[in-house]
Amino acid sequence: MSKITDYSFLFQSMFGTKSNAGAVNPLKVSDLSNGSLRSQLKAAGIDTNSAQYKAAVKEMTKHAGSSGMFTNVQAIKNLMKQYDKDGDYIDPTTGLAGLLVTEENAASRKRIISIPESSRDEMFELTKKEFLQGNGMGNGDTTKRSDVYTDLYRKTSKNERLAAGHTMSQYERVYTQAFIAAAKAADPAWKAGKPIKPGALDGITRESVEADLKKSGSSLARSSLDIQI
Repeated sequence: MSKITDYSFLFQSMFGTKSNAGAVNPLKVSDLSNGSLRSQLKAAGIDTNSAQYKAAVKEMTKHAGSSGMFTNVQAIKNLMKQYDKDGDYIDPTTGLAGLLVTEENAASRKRIISIPESSRDEMFELTKKEFLQGNGMGNGDTTKRSDVYTDLYRKTSKNERLAAGHTMSQYERVYTQAFIAAAKAADPAWKAGKPIKPGALDGITRESVEADLKKSGSSLARSSLDIQI
């Protein structure tokens, strides 16, 4: 449930074009590390030593390159609001930091960690409900999965949120596999999209599924044979 944000819209609206036309007190992005300019920014109420400022400048510089792009004090302040005190990007959907996938954390996020039982309960019940509603087929337009993930992220420390999301996705997958197996056990001819035999999932509990799990690297798998959709 991690997100990589496209900042192109931000720069189009905030920083304009290569010229300084229409800018308010234009500042050249490539000059933001200049000592005299930093003094000007401090006088405008910007803490140039803060992690928020450094993150904003890094982002602007990355997009500006050698294009001669301009910005202004208010634009810098607006961009700084998108980072927390540690300079970590704040996801606009959840209002939480620690959910941006970067080159630095892309590999380390794929870890299995301990996540709250309450969150696993939420995911199990939702997966079961939506599995029955869709006869084994997911509906990306109506699913409430993102609500469960967001609730999990709020219960998890910032530095563990990406790993928590990865772990939850593994539980979600094995819950689905258990429901598929149960549907097929009740009706060997069943396929995703066909009506599920009433009561087919009644004997499946979260505890019974998790008791059958084994950890394999960054994945969780059922000890019994997995059945894929």
